[in-house]
Amino acid sequence: MSTGPWPGLEGLEGRRVHVHDVVMRDGLQNEPVFVPTDDKVRMVDALGRTGLSKIEVTSFTSARAIPALSDADEVMRRIERVPGVVYAALVLNVRGAERALDARADELDLVVSASETHNLANARMTRRQSRAALREVCRIAGRQARVNLSIGTAFGCPMEGPVAFDDVLDIGDEFVAAGVTGISLCDTTGMANPAQVRSACAGLAQRWPGVELTLHLHDTRGMGLANVLAGLEAGVVRFDASLGGLGGCPFAPGASGNVCTEDLVHMLEAMGCATGIDLGALIDCAARLPGLVHHDIRGQVWRAGPATIRHPRPADFDEIAARAHARQRL
Repeated sequence: MSTGPWPGLEGLEGRRVHVHDVVMRDGLQNEPVFVPTDDKVRMVDALGRTGLSKIEVTSFTSARAIPALSDADEVMRRIERVPGVVYAALVLNVRGAERALDARADELDLVVSASETHNLANARMTRRQSRAALREVCRIAGRQARVNLSIGTAFGCPMEGPVAFDDVLDIGDEFVAAGVTGISLCDTTGMANPAQVRSACAGLAQRWPGVELTLHLHDTRGMGLANVLAGLEAGVVRFDASLGGLGGCPFAPGASGNVCTEDLVHMLEAMGCATGIDLGALIDCAARLPGLVHHDIRGQVWRAGPATIRHPRPADFDEIAARAHARQRL
């Protein structure tokens, strides 16, 4: 899909970028409707065949707290496992981890917020309590599954404001030592800007060698794709996104959702990055979403189509051109 070399983008041409979709967890947990289990399984199976590197399938948390994902065990057990795709699940404690492992999750995604206020609101625990519980998850996961740590509000908290990046690094250091395979820096409520993202990500590969670094970005204030580009410039090659731009945060009024997966893939491919994703198949998946969640979705590419689409000329184009050429000869 690349339109060829363009000044300033030469370093991106051919770069392998991994896209992870989180709509089935981050997207659906914010929806007031319960999407039937059969529909969830069908959507995960369809997403698995698009070429995505990772799919966050569900969340093994309290059904009372997140009723939209109360069928987590059944969904994870029933999905088709496409070779090469990582099927992940979010967990907050040992009980959730045990359920996810029993349901054959490939990866456990642990979450702690850099902001104390957000962590209390989100997990009902202090950061210290969350970190202790998640260290125990790392211990029991052992070799059964990969473990990724997501650090929420890494770029700012809607209640506390700016977050000290040293706190983010301290959390990351602790869990790298505990053996996590990946760390995600999460712009949970869309407060990040490109300069901040570029500065934060620079040097992290050297600080945490061998650890997969992911950016989980929200588009609350319209800077999601700009922040992706800043991450790319800093060397990040893994990004979370949500089909149709679904998602958000209940603790940030007006939070509109995550970076849209199909829009992200379209941008990456247009710049010459290699995602391994069938964009047409991804758009087909996005087209199913309004029928599942009973409202419109925010994605742009599924409406307009890729930039490679060519539309027919106006019906009277030949006449217009002939007249213009005739005037030009006068």
